[in-house]
Amino acid sequence: MEFTVIAINFLYAALGGVMTLIFMYAGYRLFDKATHFDTAKQLAEGNQAVGLVVLGIFLGVGVAIGLVIGMGLN
Repeated sequence: MEFTVIAINFLYAALGGVMTLIFMYAGYRLFDKATHFDTAKQLAEGNQAVGLVVLGIFLGVGVAIGLVIGMGLN
């Protein structure tokens, strides 16, 4: 019984991690489509403002999905 609970929680956390990466990628792509400039090109040129916005997207989505995973494990 104890092993199955641990295995289910591990599987749930791993699936949540994969979902987090997918949502982060989707958020980045949505931001790239919503702006009139190429985000990858701006990042390659060293535009710090765009870098901070992308950082905010990743942090926001990561924290939100992380909270969902954490609450699901309890």
